[in-house]
Amino acid sequence: MNYISFNKYYRPFGIFSFLLIFISLSLLFFKGLNYGVDFKGGTMIEVRFESSDNSISSVRDVFSNANLPNLTVKNFGNNSDYIIKFQKQNLDDPEFINNLKNQVIKSFPDINFRRVENVGPKVSSELLKSGIIAISLSLAAMLFYIWIRFEWQFSLGAILALFHDVIITLGIFSILSLEINLSIVAAVLTIVGYSMNDTVVIFDRVRDN
Repeated sequence: MNYISFNKYYRPFGIFSFLLIFISLSLLFFKGLNYGVDFKGGTMIEVRFESSDNSISSVRDVFSNANLPNLTVKNFGNNSDYIIKFQKQNLDDPEFINNLKNQVIKSFPDINFRRVENVGPKVSSELLKSGIIAISLSLAAMLFYIWIRFEWQFSLGAILALFHDVIITLGIFSILSLEINLSIVAAVLTIVGYSMNDTVVIFDRVRDN
């Protein structure tokens, strides 16, 4: 039976991983992450058009006329559903949303405002704190499991492997300026789970050999 000698490639791939981690940490430190409405606070509007002839650029142009800060427009589901997010948190004018609706309806008579949500800065900071706590607790519980099942040296290896996967993933989100929301927190926790599963399998083989 033929085997692939993975060990002889550990040095170049180790250097490559180190470079990826260094680049990711630099991006996170200097550029940071693009937090969404869930973490920064703001307003989210879900709309639906009766027809699917409208493009994202035309929808963005109409909402841009209202001078909405940090405006993002995304299509989801079918071609007639859109999510509009902007960072206006303090809606001092109680008629702001109604005025915005009336302004948009002039350009899109077939638009239907399905949902309007406003996330304040206090709520967004609590969500960010809860997300960090969730990731930290999951890491601590998994590392404790590795420590009990194997040895403390294996736990240190698991720490490096987990941070390697999570930091590089966040670095990709940073360089592409992808939005970080609660769904992304759940995705990071999923990555942690898969990474830990691979670590346990490898440690089992190492112990057997």
